[in-house]
Amino acid sequence: MYGPDPVLQNLSYPPLLDQPVQLTRAELLASLETTMARHRGGAVWLFAYGSLIWRPECPTVETRRARIHGYHRGLYLWSQIHRGTPETPGLVLGLDRGGSCAGFAYRLPEQQLEEHLFALWQREMPDAAYQPKWLNCQLERGAKVQALGFVLKRNISCYAGALPDHVLRQVFDSASGRYGSTRDYVEKTARTLRAHAMPDRKLEEALVRCCRQGALDFS
Repeated sequence: MYGPDPVLQNLSYPPLLDQPVQLTRAELLASLETTMARHRGGAVWLFAYGSLIWRPECPTVETRRARIHGYHRGLYLWSQIHRGTPETPGLVLGLDRGGSCAGFAYRLPEQQLEEHLFALWQREMPDAAYQPKWLNCQLERGAKVQALGFVLKRNISCYAGALPDHVLRQVFDSASGRYGSTRDYVEKTARTLRAHAMPDRKLEEALVRCCRQGALDFS
């Protein structure tokens, strides 16, 4: 019989993390240029799976429900600024390898595209925790496109991976940063996904299990 993973059960909070190194404007522009050089041409689509669902950075000309395969959504990235602090790190969502993920695909306008993409890079890539990639994206009603997505890097200190419930409880209880608490961030994402008929049941179950007070009812 298999029991709980002893390594996970022995994890403590807060974790010991390196201080994130902010990318310079030149480094952000270089990353954006390299990514766009791999674009196959035509419309530029963006895949949203977390806060971009309920707080898009760019104007859009078309929004479609969509799914990508090969990556799944999880609370796998420590946040020391946006949803936590160095003393009480929070967690944010990322795409990690394996499985699939439902979200939204946004078609971006051609006008001022570079300006809008740079604003997106400033938001999503401040410390290069993500790797921008062109993902195979299945739009609702059958069309397939290449969509820009931000995939987690595993070889960085702020990669959290799957965490045990006792750590998630402490994060939901205490972690809050520049843009609010981790709990609020996760609840908004879960509510929005459910409202558009594509609930993330693992995310909902984590909230129900690990929020000590006022847990949302997703039944």
